[in-house]
Amino acid sequence: MDDEPTDEELLHQAAAGDGEAFAWLFRRHRDRVFRHVLRLASTPSDAEDLVALTFAEAWRKRNRVHISGSSLLPWLLVTASHLARNNTRAFRRHQALLSKMPPPEPVSDHSDHVLERLDHNDIANRVRRSFERLTDRDREILSLCVLEDLSTNQVATLLRVPPGTVKSRLSRARSRLAEIVAADLSPEEIRSMQ
Repeated sequence: MDDEPTDEELLHQAAAGDGEAFAWLFRRHRDRVFRHVLRLASTPSDAEDLVALTFAEAWRKRNRVHISGSSLLPWLLVTASHLARNNTRAFRRHQALLSKMPPPEPVSDHSDHVLERLDHNDIANRVRRSFERLTDRDREILSLCVLEDLSTNQVATLLRVPPGTVKSRLSRARSRLAEIVAADLSPEEIRSMQ
């Protein structure tokens, strides 16, 4: 018999101020949330920050969080996606501001050329870059439905859209990713991944 408390029980205890119950929720779900935001963030460091922000938001809203089924994970994943989008928008604003400044003087570095060659040959990094070229909405729907393996109905509930909308967004996102990957990788490289 499994003596572990459910997410619902832990969240109820956390709402009453039990920090250890919330710590249990954190340990239970942090790795899945990290893997999710790693696909949405620019760097692993940004992903770590997004995990921290996601759980800070869960703690702040612990009295108002509604669990889908018996798991807090779907709520955490959607919250992390929203935070990642906000982070991306802030980054773009920052980049726009920086683009108005004069560029620094270029400095040649031999290691840049070596890293560029290694990175160019790494198929996994190229696929990741293809994934990053998708819109935020496409990355989110692929992450939730395909990579996190949530059902269409779960994602529809979390995003507050009809299941048919999730299905059509997922279909379009898959098609766009396939087009980008096909343009970025040779047929031999694509076959080597299968």
